[in-house]
Amino acid sequence: MELAELLTPPPGGTGAPDRTVRYGPHPSQVVDLYGGPGAPGVVLLHGGFWREAYDRTHLVPFARALAGRGTGVALVEYRRVGGGGGWPATPDDVTAALDALAALPGARPAVLAGHSAGGHLALWAAARDTGRVARTVAVAPVADLARAHELRLSRGAVAELLGDRTAELLPLADPMALPRPPAPVLLVHGTADGQVPPHLSESYALRHDARLVRLPDVGHYAPFTPGTPACSWLLSEVMGGGSVPVSRA
Repeated sequence: MELAELLTPPPGGTGAPDRTVRYGPHPSQVVDLYGGPGAPGVVLLHGGFWREAYDRTHLVPFARALAGRGTGVALVEYRRVGGGGGWPATPDDVTAALDALAALPGARPAVLAGHSAGGHLALWAAARDTGRVARTVAVAPVADLARAHELRLSRGAVAELLGDRTAELLPLADPMALPRPPAPVLLVHGTADGQVPPHLSESYALRHDARLVRLPDVGHYAPFTPGTPACSWLLSEVMGGGSVPVSRA
C-alpha cells in the first residue's frame, strides 16, 4: 500500500475558539485563538500535504489541551492546494498570519509548532524569521522536500504544491536548502509513521544540527491526539520541555 493511501484525517475536534483573527480576504486566511485575551504563546500549523481537503479542525483538540494548561494558542488556517493555495500563496499566508499575530497587543516571540506539511511550513518560516519565533517544534515534518518529491509522497504532493516550476522552486521551498533557523529547532518523529518517513527528519537534523526526538512505535497522528502518551509528552514539550524515555539523535 502506498503511503498516500494511508493518509486519512483523524477524528476532528469540536469547540469554538475564543476569538478569530482575519489576516486576509480569503475564507482560509484566519487564525483561531484559544486561551483568553492575551497574545498567544504557541502558534500551530496543521498538516494534510498542503491540500484543501485537510484543514485546521484536526488540531482543535490539541489547541484546547494546550490552552487548558494556561497558554494562549493560535491555530492558523491558510490557503491550500485546490482552494487558492500552492506556491507562493500557502507560505505567504503563514508569513502574513505571523505578522498579524505579532501585531496583537502584548505580542512576544512564540513557539511555532507544525505537524506534517505544517511542520514543513514551520521550518520554512523559522528559517526566514526576524524575531517572531522563540523556538520551532516540527512534528513528523516534511523536512526534506526534495527527497519527499523523489519519493512522490502522497501521490506527488510536493509537485502539486510547487506546480510546473517544481525544479526551480525546490531550493526556495525546501527547509534543507534554507539557512539554519536562528531560534532553536526540535524535530519529533514517530518511528512507526506511515505517512512521512522518519528519515526526512533525520536528514534535516544532520544538516542543520537540530535536536531530534524519536518516539518509538508512534504513528503519524498520535502526538496530536489527546489521551495518548505521545501527546501528553508533546504538550509538556511545547509548554517548556521535559524528559521522556525515548531515543534521541
